[in-house]
Amino acid sequence: MKLQQILQLVVLVVGLASGFVNNDDKPPNIVIMYMDDMGWGDIGANGNWAKETPNIDRMAAEGMLFPSFYSAAPICSPSRASLMTGRLPIRNGFYSTNRHGVNAYTPQTIVGGIKETENLMPELLKEAGYKSKIIGKWHLGHRPDYLPLNRGFDEFFGSSNCHFGPYDDVKTPNAPVYKDDRMIGRYYTNFTIDKGLSNLTQMFIKEATDFIEIQAKQGNPFLLYWTPDANHQPAYASEMFWGKSIRDSRYGDSVMEVDYGVGVLLAKLRQLNVHENTLVFFSSDNGAEGIAGKNGGSNGPLLCGKQTTFEGGMREPGIAWWPGTIKPGVVTPQVGTTMDILVTAVKLAGVELPGDRVYDGIDLFPVLSGKVDRVERPVWYYRGNELFAARVGKYKAHLWTWSHQHYNFCPGEYVKDVTTPNQVNRTSDPIVFDLDNDPGEKYPITKGKTFKEAMALINPFLEEHRNTMVKGEPSLNYCDTMVMNWAPKGCEEIDYCLQGPTTSHIKLCGWDH
Repeated sequence: MKLQQILQLVVLVVGLASGFVNNDDKPPNIVIMYMDDMGWGDIGANGNWAKETPNIDRMAAEGMLFPSFYSAAPICSPSRASLMTGRLPIRNGFYSTNRHGVNAYTPQTIVGGIKETENLMPELLKEAGYKSKIIGKWHLGHRPDYLPLNRGFDEFFGSSNCHFGPYDDVKTPNAPVYKDDRMIGRYYTNFTIDKGLSNLTQMFIKEATDFIEIQAKQGNPFLLYWTPDANHQPAYASEMFWGKSIRDSRYGDSVMEVDYGVGVLLAKLRQLNVHENTLVFFSSDNGAEGIAGKNGGSNGPLLCGKQTTFEGGMREPGIAWWPGTIKPGVVTPQVGTTMDILVTAVKLAGVELPGDRVYDGIDLFPVLSGKVDRVERPVWYYRGNELFAARVGKYKAHLWTWSHQHYNFCPGEYVKDVTTPNQVNRTSDPIVFDLDNDPGEKYPITKGKTFKEAMALINPFLEEHRNTMVKGEPSLNYCDTMVMNWAPKGCEEIDYCLQGPTTSHIKLCGWDH
């Protein structure tokens, strides 16, 4: 029997032995709080010196903290695709083959998006009667077929794209803001972001509390995907938090505001008395952006940040909260990933996962409920179309290294033969780190007893992973200015349709990082 099958069988058996039993026959609500570019070291629970996240820290104290919790990619779009599918970007197609080992995402020029053949979380939960809403940043494709309401969500308030700008609406349109399937305005012009001052996070909070209240009063199980993008550059905050952070940055202000939002949402669950039937996950799409300096976040002691497969790029804040089911104050040794959220949620809902594909997430309920301490599993660190590193247990092996020769995603950090400016293939001579004792990846292990022990643990998983990998067709290879957000559905109702190119200029996207 293959290792992946054994792992799934162990999780299934443990899950059956400690299965979720709901006497009301109503599956738990699922709330996912997914931050944008927030680093592992940005929350007080992980040691941030400013301690400006009291609500997130309280959530950790009342729930379960995962010191080792990973995104599936070191950049936004692939990470979000994996959260919604429970599958690595290399499987669900959210990568590019234009260049080896480069990150790709979904700018306005992207032609592709999340594939119809992928079963997204809201589509699966709909089978159990869940109502669903996404609030904030989607980033899985902005063309009509890829938008949230065509991929299982019942409601949407937010944008298909990042809030880059402002643009002139001539060469580049400002990104649209949607209410369900219709554009109701654009960033900067209708939904203002004025030199970092914006009420968007407050809008996202209000949309979330209204949705929770309606679903709770109607007795519906619900999925809320709350994904504010205020922490992404250019960071923004409302007047309530403007200039309040002792970190002396707009980023710090934005962290304080999303923390406030976390507190408001958890309080609403308590107020409506649905908190004991609601599982809440808190995490981030990738590590903090090191090249942003004080305008970016903190990855704590971890090496490098966003865009890299070092720990600072993919190890994220991870908290699970479920009063009455999760014991308070637990710091778990379990290694988790954002892909586990789909598998856990779907199984709690009593829905069968499709059997025609591999899921990289595992069911975390046995760990969350305290029935087991941990389940051994691999973590794969992909950068675009290449596997750069693998972790099993406490050991991580780097198979490729790259900090980037032009951008330097590891400013002020240097580890010989590790933070290499150019791509270096270490597949035949991996660099190993003991992450329990060296989470900052400062002390490479390249030979000796520990090295042999680590590779003996990792190699069987690695060999099977490579031998059985079926890559999805890449979705992020082609770009075209014609497909930008010139005239989204609804623009005619607010007299804000723009004239874009009338002929296609499709070409390979020029990914360079």
